[in-house]
Amino acid sequence: MGEHEVTDLGTAVAEAPGTRGRASIRRTNLGAVLGLLRDNGPRSRAQIATDTALPKPTVTSLVAELVGLGLVREGPTRREGAVGRPGTLVHLDGGGLCGIGVEISTSYVHVLALALDGTEVHAHRVPLAVRDRGPDAVLDLTARLVGDCRSALERAGRRPVGLTLAVPGVVDRASATVTFAPGIGWRDVAVAEELRARLDRAGHRTLPPIALDNDAKLAALAEYAQVRGSGVRDMLSLTGERGIGAGIVNDGRLLRGADGFAGEVGHMPLDPARDPCVCGRHGCWETMVGLDAILRLAARGSDPLHDPDVALETRLADLRGRAEAGEPRALEALDRVAHDLGLGLALLADVLNPRLVVLGGYFTYIGDLFLDRLHVMLRTRVMAPRAAGCEVRLSALGFTAAARGGAHLALDAVYTRPVP
Repeated sequence: MGEHEVTDLGTAVAEAPGTRGRASIRRTNLGAVLGLLRDNGPRSRAQIATDTALPKPTVTSLVAELVGLGLVREGPTRREGAVGRPGTLVHLDGGGLCGIGVEISTSYVHVLALALDGTEVHAHRVPLAVRDRGPDAVLDLTARLVGDCRSALERAGRRPVGLTLAVPGVVDRASATVTFAPGIGWRDVAVAEELRARLDRAGHRTLPPIALDNDAKLAALAEYAQVRGSGVRDMLSLTGERGIGAGIVNDGRLLRGADGFAGEVGHMPLDPARDPCVCGRHGCWETMVGLDAILRLAARGSDPLHDPDVALETRLADLRGRAEAGEPRALEALDRVAHDLGLGLALLADVLNPRLVVLGGYFTYIGDLFLDRLHVMLRTRVMAPRAAGCEVRLSALGFTAAARGGAHLALDAVYTRPVP
């Protein structure tokens, strides 16, 4: 099955004869040092040598080269309570490099840029009924937002090394084309080509590489970055928007499947007697637990909860307030969604055996109201004793996860090829 490495971006290897071989090995070792600092934080040269199994003189040379490239910096750090001279640690830096992630969701377009050390350096989101506007209008807006982002980065002295677009549907990554995205009504849209053409016409001619990926898979990259180094290597990241998608991390790798379809859990037909889905079937999981489902269950169509001109976070805060105030309809909506969410999660836990399930999107804002119930359902429905220790946790990234994952993926180029 197709996979994408999301942990170690390079394994340090010994030098080999031949100029080309030595150059390739050196790039690998440079990437290994960078990946170590990204995953585990600042460390001394001696600790880097131990962690990478490279000779100390080699590490000294690699660190000096990375400092010269502006990718790391060295500085003193004194541990709390320590005495004597502070130790010198190597820190991930990245200087002016950054990656851009763009999410085209069902209800907004979000542009975000991250520095190499993960610091957010630009973010802007515009609410938009994407399905109603059509690809041309949405890509026009996306190009303007990306252009604004690039201008802001340029003023700050930062250079993007790549841009990754996230969409809620099936994509052809090789051609950067949206094959089928029923949630936004797109089919066979050459997103990267169209975006590049618009940016070029707007005068942005020195563009970084543009890639395209599924939103749930990119969200999983961002979520895994939050727990990397904690011992979790098998994780399920669940998006919670109008559609429901999953990013599956298996033994530290993002699982894509033979043709990239792994994670299309929102279209599991759990109850064919329930509502029709945009995919043409009935009773798909996302019709039971997606954003539209909980809003429909919680309020009539004329209720402000359904107003697309009101920020989604505001509407979710309103829903939360109603539930906490004991409003019967809001409580019934949460109860119904919690049951159906637990039903699907138990099935996935049986099949995938994840150590951790991260609930993102709208679940981030109200999921704590039914988190205990989900744990009970997993313990009672999953075949393995005590649900094999599976923990359900709310995302700390909310609706930013897919764009952040896109920025992380754009930055991969720095780790895999630190020097030309």
